[in-house]
Amino acid sequence: MEYGRVVIFDCDGVMFDSRKANEAYYNHILTHFGRPRMNNAQCDYVHMHTAERSVLYLFRNDPELKDALAYWRRMSYLPFIPVMEMEPYLKAFLEYLRPAYKTAISTNRSDTMGPVLADHGLEGYFDIVVSCLDVKHPKPDPESLIKILDHFGLSPREAIYIGDSEIDESAAEAAGIPLVAYKNPVLSAAYHVTHFKEIEDLLKKNLGI
Repeated sequence: MEYGRVVIFDCDGVMFDSRKANEAYYNHILTHFGRPRMNNAQCDYVHMHTAERSVLYLFRNDPELKDALAYWRRMSYLPFIPVMEMEPYLKAFLEYLRPAYKTAISTNRSDTMGPVLADHGLEGYFDIVVSCLDVKHPKPDPESLIKILDHFGLSPREAIYIGDSEIDESAAEAAGIPLVAYKNPVLSAAYHVTHFKEIEDLLKKNLGI
């Protein structure tokens, strides 16, 4: 099967191992309100969803929900960005892709995506970045992926999406884009990989580049 010329990345869990950073961020909010730290299920949820949805989830049925949302809106994620760990071979893979391929990010992050790229030296590696602030309906809705396709004037089969979660699976399926499941063998995907070099090899095999 041959793919086109845009490779779309999820951020958390694909480009970065951000679990420790996200856990520290949301546990800080919970601790501020005297609530217990997150359990495993809560950690899984906040790792996939937008920050607003995550706070709503963590404080659902809590009398201090409005205060928690207000505190979250004032709180900066910037101190937690250095805790994020870039995935091995990511920068080399991006350098392989360009300029033959277009590159994009579809993420449920908000205004933190720009600082994340800047802090880790990845500015200039992506043609378009679509965060949850750029769409009406974040993932698992396919709007962000469709927005990227429209930007390049491409069909779904002319793209691949690298994701690691169930919401990535749902978004890719709804958009009709082949999913490359990153470090998650339970997802329904065109390919399953554990390293970016594997995707590079797949592209070389399929497209001869």
